[in-house]
Amino acid sequence: MPDPAAVDLDRANMELETLYRISQTSAHEVDVQHLMNDVLDILEMRFGMWRGTLTLLRPDTDILAIEASRGLSREEQSRGEYRLGEGITGRVAQTGRTAIIPDITKDPHFLDRTMSRQASQVAFICVPIKHQNRTIGAMSIDRPLAPQESLQRDAVFLKLIADVLAESVFRIRAQMEERRNLVEENRRLKLQLDDRYHPANIIGNCASMRQVYQQIAQVADSPATVLIRGESGTGKELIARALHSSSPRRNGPMITVNCAALPDSLVESELFGHEKGAFTGASMQRKGRFELAHGGTLFLDEIGDISPAVQVRLLRVLQERAFERVGGQETIMVNVRIITATSRNLEAAMAEERFREDLYYRLNVFPIHVPPLRERRADIMLLADHFIKQYSQAYQRKVVRISTAAINMMMAYHWPGNVRELENCIERAVLTTSDQVIHGYNLPPSLQTSEQTHTAIIPEEGGSLKGMLEAYEREIVIDALKKHRGKMTVTARELRTTPRVIGYAVKRLGIDPAEYR
Repeated sequence: MPDPAAVDLDRANMELETLYRISQTSAHEVDVQHLMNDVLDILEMRFGMWRGTLTLLRPDTDILAIEASRGLSREEQSRGEYRLGEGITGRVAQTGRTAIIPDITKDPHFLDRTMSRQASQVAFICVPIKHQNRTIGAMSIDRPLAPQESLQRDAVFLKLIADVLAESVFRIRAQMEERRNLVEENRRLKLQLDDRYHPANIIGNCASMRQVYQQIAQVADSPATVLIRGESGTGKELIARALHSSSPRRNGPMITVNCAALPDSLVESELFGHEKGAFTGASMQRKGRFELAHGGTLFLDEIGDISPAVQVRLLRVLQERAFERVGGQETIMVNVRIITATSRNLEAAMAEERFREDLYYRLNVFPIHVPPLRERRADIMLLADHFIKQYSQAYQRKVVRISTAAINMMMAYHWPGNVRELENCIERAVLTTSDQVIHGYNLPPSLQTSEQTHTAIIPEEGGSLKGMLEAYEREIVIDALKKHRGKMTVTARELRTTPRVIGYAVKRLGIDPAEYR
């Protein structure tokens, strides 16, 4: 028969060795789950433990969730949540006192939230994990039924392990929380930077416009020359103004010149100024745009339209920041940041020798491409809402929404005039609406009959009366169905008719109410 003293000594030695291995593991591990998996491995190997769990309080809550386990599936582990005071685990975490259940089938407080025991006759030991006298979680094991004395000894040893682990668990959780806070801070700062990159005077949040905002942020602080490229009506001047207002020159002047609007005979005088008597009609000295922009920004719009003679003088200014007024001999030095824009193909103009290659490379230091509206469909409604608000205030009109048919027209249209065309359409619609709603018939005929829509939602002027009435009726019914999520009865009530009449109209017009639910 084994000597009890020798058995106790062997167990004590094994417990000391186990505590040493666990303390070594906890000193080096930086992940709670990895730490607990290592600890549960040791307990399983040394003490014949059937199941083991580590439950921790979620930050700023009273909920305990299983952080690591042994003998539980992922699904079973996910079910193991307890509030403070709930079940054996919740009570241990709330009171900070160890619980020993000799047989879980005989204790009504044992909830088995994980649904993993299936009425098994096992003993359950749960001990609190405390850090600086504050319970941060609980540790539990399932083991075979045993005398109370043996369970008591196991509980004492498990509490020693929990005490050894407490500091490491708290340290790891604190590091995890710090990392989460850093991730959240980085996310918040990124949002702030995104807001900084998003100029207040520009509407749009699609991917291509976010790239434009980033380019603005990259170059705004530098004196580099910027060439803004894009179709007419895309908002190139807004980009130029955003560059100026984000630059160190924001307190200086921003002078704009539309080169396409000036005759060749006046471009030089406008840009460089002239002396009195320099030409017929020059009755007094006049400063040019370069002088007026000193200390600020000069924006040359439609730079592709200037003549070869002006191109030569402009190249010199870009190289030397010096020029003479027309008819003058005094060299004038200026400190000006140059931003240019064009809707023309400058590469083709160079190939045809209509645009100087050396000037092109001087202007094209930092190109920014502004996408056309047809490539920014996600921004169409953002822009439409902005213009509705703007012109509702300007014309003192109240517009509450845009009808479904009008939205469909705007989203299907190809917008050759880009944002400028959209603005004009909304201005017209705000002026013509009579019921606080922008309908399809408030939009220009070009949108109503666009080939891009594949169907004439509203017939062209001169269409049949029947066609126009059906199109109008279809828009009204669809708009009401969308408003009431496809409910025929409510739609009929709003339109002051019967569900039977609405049902007939829906069938006749080929409308599917389910699309609007």
